[in-house]
Amino acid sequence: MKKLLLPLVAFVLCVNLVQAQMGGGGAGPKFDSAMIKLFGANSAFSARMEMHAVVNGQDTIMPGKFALLDGNSRLDMDLEEMTGGSLPPQFMTQMKAMGMDKITAITRPDKQLAYVVYPALKAYAASAINDPSATNSAVNFKLETTDLGKEDMDGHPCVKEQATVTDDKGFEHHSILWKATDLNQFPIKIELTEGGQTITMLYEDIKLSKPDASLFEPPSGYTRYTSMPELIQTEVSKRMGGGPPPAGQ
Repeated sequence: MKKLLLPLVAFVLCVNLVQAQMGGGGAGPKFDSAMIKLFGANSAFSARMEMHAVVNGQDTIMPGKFALLDGNSRLDMDLEEMTGGSLPPQFMTQMKAMGMDKITAITRPDKQLAYVVYPALKAYAASAINDPSATNSAVNFKLETTDLGKEDMDGHPCVKEQATVTDDKGFEHHSILWKATDLNQFPIKIELTEGGQTITMLYEDIKLSKPDASLFEPPSGYTRYTSMPELIQTEVSKRMGGGPPPAGQ
C-alpha cells in the first residue's frame, strides 16, 4: 500500500492547476487577484479552459471548466482529459481506482478558505488560503496595457495587448492578452510568463452570465477533512486496502 500511494499522492498534491487554484504556489497560474484583474469588467462568468504548459520537459495540455463570481473561483478537472507530460500508462488506472481522477478546486477569498473536492470519494479537504495575494481585492492591483494590434482568435476579432499587473507589494505580473471585442473584451487567450515558464490559457464556450452561487460551496453531504494528507490517508486507504493504514504505514 505504501509503495503504491506515495508516488501517486505526491503527484496529486503537485497537480499544477489545483495547487495554483489554492494559492499554494505551484508551477501553474494562480487564480488570485492579479489574475482576476486581467478579466477586466468580466467579474462573473463560466467557460471551458485549456491550459498549455511544459511539464517534465514535455508539452502538456490540461482542459477544465472554470467559473468566476465576484472574486470566488471554481475549477473542475478530469485527469483523463490531460494529454502530454510523462505519466506512465498505468497512472490513470490507479487514479480512477483511488477515486481521484476528477477534481474540483474552489477558492473563497471572502472566507479565506480553499476546497479541493473529489466527487468520486464524496469528500473534500478545506484549508486556509496561505497566499495573501489570493485574498487581496483586485481593486488594489494596478493594470497597465500596451496595444499590440489586432488579431482574430478562434473566430473572434481581438485586440492584442501586453499587460502588466502590479500588486500591492510592487511585484509585476506580465502577460499577453487576446481580448474579444465581441465578448465584452473578454481575454479568450492569456499567455503568462512566471518564473521563467510560459503558460497559455485558452477560453471557449464563454457565458458572461452569473454562475450559480452554489457552485462555490462544497457539496452537502460530503465528508470534510482539514487537510489533503488526511483525506488521502483515510479515503484512499479505504478504497485500496479496506480501511485506514496502521500507524506509521
